[in-house]
Amino acid sequence: MNTSESPGNTQGDRQLVVQALDFVRTRGEGHTVFTGESMLSHAEGTLRVLEGLDVGPSAEAAGCLFAVAAAVPGAETEIETQFGEEVARLVRDIRQLLRIGAIATHADAVGSSKNEAEARQHQVESLRKMLLAFAQDIRVVLVRLASRLATLRWLAQNKREALPGMARETLDVYAPLANRLGIWQIKWELEDLAFRFAEPEIYKRIARLLDEKRIEREGFIAEAIGRLNAELRDAGVRAEVTGRPKHIYSIWKKMRGKELDFADLYDVRAFRVIVDDVKDCYTVLGIVHHIWHPIPKEFDDYISRPKANGYRSLHTVVIGDDGRALEVQIRTREMHHFAEYGVAAHWRYKEAGSKGYSGQFSATEQYDEKIAWLRQLLAWKDDAAHRVSGDEAPWEQLKQTTLDDHIYVLTPQARVIALPQGATPVDFAYYLHTDLGHRCRGARVDGAMVPLNTPLKNGQTVEIVAVKQGGPSRDWLNTELGYLASSRGRAKVRAWFNALELQETTAQGRAIIDKTLQREGKTSVNLEELAVRLGFRGPEELYLAVAKDELSLRHVEQALRDNGAPPQSVPDEEAFTRKSRATSVARGARSGVLVVGVDSLMTQLSRCCKPAPPDDIAGFVTRGRGVSIHRKSCATFQQLAARDPERVIQTEWGKRNEAVYPVDILVEALDRQGLLRDVSEVLSREKLNVTGVKTMSSKGVAKMQFVAEISESEQLQRALAHIQEVSGVLSAKRK
Repeated sequence: MNTSESPGNTQGDRQLVVQALDFVRTRGEGHTVFTGESMLSHAEGTLRVLEGLDVGPSAEAAGCLFAVAAAVPGAETEIETQFGEEVARLVRDIRQLLRIGAIATHADAVGSSKNEAEARQHQVESLRKMLLAFAQDIRVVLVRLASRLATLRWLAQNKREALPGMARETLDVYAPLANRLGIWQIKWELEDLAFRFAEPEIYKRIARLLDEKRIEREGFIAEAIGRLNAELRDAGVRAEVTGRPKHIYSIWKKMRGKELDFADLYDVRAFRVIVDDVKDCYTVLGIVHHIWHPIPKEFDDYISRPKANGYRSLHTVVIGDDGRALEVQIRTREMHHFAEYGVAAHWRYKEAGSKGYSGQFSATEQYDEKIAWLRQLLAWKDDAAHRVSGDEAPWEQLKQTTLDDHIYVLTPQARVIALPQGATPVDFAYYLHTDLGHRCRGARVDGAMVPLNTPLKNGQTVEIVAVKQGGPSRDWLNTELGYLASSRGRAKVRAWFNALELQETTAQGRAIIDKTLQREGKTSVNLEELAVRLGFRGPEELYLAVAKDELSLRHVEQALRDNGAPPQSVPDEEAFTRKSRATSVARGARSGVLVVGVDSLMTQLSRCCKPAPPDDIAGFVTRGRGVSIHRKSCATFQQLAARDPERVIQTEWGKRNEAVYPVDILVEALDRQGLLRDVSEVLSREKLNVTGVKTMSSKGVAKMQFVAEISESEQLQRALAHIQEVSGVLSAKRK
């Protein structure tokens, strides 16, 4: 951004805004916005709000021009010619952002049941995030906020009714966004005006209860601040005192949330004092209590006793000069920063509605951090030193800000869907419904047909074209083709093909069983009973076991011929052994174990736990067989030690030698062809000599036990980690 775009406009910058108003005056003559307000009136109202935000001349010009661009044919082209590419881009983004106005109305139509209310809350939160993610330049969002505030002001001044859904949309979407961005003045004015249209009777009743006009309340606060500042100066305390007059919507929200009567509200009028250190906090507290009479039960010291979320501050309520309650908050700058940007950020409980006052929050930490960063950037716009230093202008940084790693697209019914960056129409279809994803064959994005691997963008409306029956394509799992960006979608496609493979395997097993029944002349046999006799829950499991060669046909034939129980050892079991290495302790090699510092005693490694360096070991003196070495965690050793503790002897591993130690490895996996080969290849790559293998398969699950020789346990851990990566392996561990 060049210097002309930095806040703090020069005369030349202001000329851009003047030209924009002249353009609206000439090209927008005779046209109105959707509320009936003239184009020029709306442009001037929006500009008044934007000037307070100090967003720069390009954004101010775009705020004046976007309504004309939408209503007057050819105006958008003229805007780019007269005002440049940046203003034209902002105008396009603002117009696109207006599309989601109908979404809030749709969300408001949702019913009032608990599940529907939760769905509506989720929809509104998606809208808020989408609003920010939709505009890569945050100034677009600020123009939208300014435009909505200008509209509500005009409706109130002219005593017009707001359009259906507008008040609810403002309270659900725009006011919370202003709150999150720290634009308090816009936030409370949006809330008050929207509340006035949404609940006119309640608004009037609370206004009467306040018994004073807003200007009077603010005047009282200003007078109280002036008196306190004078006292602080006399005491030599440097402090920043700001007023916090409550507005009508906030009062109603607290009355409803805390179930309080108006007379019980102590913070209708309030101000905050920010000081340099903790000592000054208590000094200010003493001064406040000296000036005004405190209400003891309304004092809270969150500095000495912080809240669970880390919030620290002093809260007190005093009786003002006019006999009415006045709330005062006192904190250091560090505490204030934490309250505004940390886990105790004000908006986290304010937006939780009535639940928020009981401490329930609903924001994610990652999103919080990015919102806090945005709020800090917004605060920098008034820092003259920052601009003079030559650092990158904050608005330039804001334009490059992306709030999260999702995109937000719309269904044809205006429902907001959050998808990962790079998501395609196929991801969208699987998000809506698994069956719709399977049957997806095409997609329309903003009304135009697109390839299924087209990456979606924020704010697009997506419609899926589906067949009545069908399944996914295997190409969708090819990452190079880019059909699926979400793990959720890929998992559903894989599940479909796994189910299809299961059906094919079951059909194959059924055919084998049918042939066996025909060969044995038992075609009328009850398959349910046959499956139970063979140890299965039903025919489907029997078919799978036969197709996968987990059950030999001789067991089926035997069950048919005997019409009784099959042999007890139904699962196929194999075992084989191989010679140990010459250096294996199993063949008499020295174990390298020292007993009480001496290596001349006869030792043997126990077979129950098969210890290996660097396991924690202990010895147990046997009768006639020397010292048996166990792992300290061995259950057998612990039983022996409990029974004869005097026979336990201290042992340790000696210097490393060339010996290898046998250990048992247990592997459990989904059975398939080549499983034993794949696991054996891992052990071979890790240079482990396997001296024994025992396998057993039952009901689709293979259990394998290997006896392998290792030199140290780190070698075993590496092997177990690689075995767990083998396809189908459920667990791999040392026995």
